Amino acid sequence: MNWDLAFNIAQGWTILMWAVLILAPRTQLVQTVIFYAGAGLLCFAYALFMALVLTGAVDPAATGEGGGGGFTTIEGVRALFASDGGVTIGWIHYLAFDLFVGLWIGRDADHKGFSRWVQAPVLVLTLMAGPAGLLVWIAIRERRARAAAGPRRVSR
Repeated sequence: MNWDLAFNIAQGWTILMWAVLILAPRTQLVQTVIFYAGAGLLCFAYALFMALVLTGAVDPAATGEGGGGGFTTIEGVRALFASDGGVTIGWIHYLAFDLFVGLWIGRDADHKGFSRWVQAPVLVLTLMAGPAGLLVWIAIRERRARAAAGPRRVSR
């Protein structure tokens, strides 16, 4: 398996999807393309590559020497990431989830009336450091989210 090629294709495709998300008019068609052809395709690639590695069909080194790779210990996760296959699969995982979160941020920001000038830096931060971008967005959106929800009613 050419993991370098898979990594580069996933990376390039994701950057294209992020550029569309940040720069293009956010029509229903554009959002659908980013959702299915962006995040969905990355999820498919992740699932396919993970299945191939876990079954030993490709890159047996990704599961660690003697089957030491796994998700329950730091040593097991380190063993999974000790190969090009493990790194590529892990990176595609990040790419897929960060793009999905970016799409949600864009939709939420549009719905709450935030300008693209406010959205763009948050989306770039989400691309570069997903959880940090999401945290910033949660902080920015809070006031408008509460205002849109209206006053709280306490039932007795």
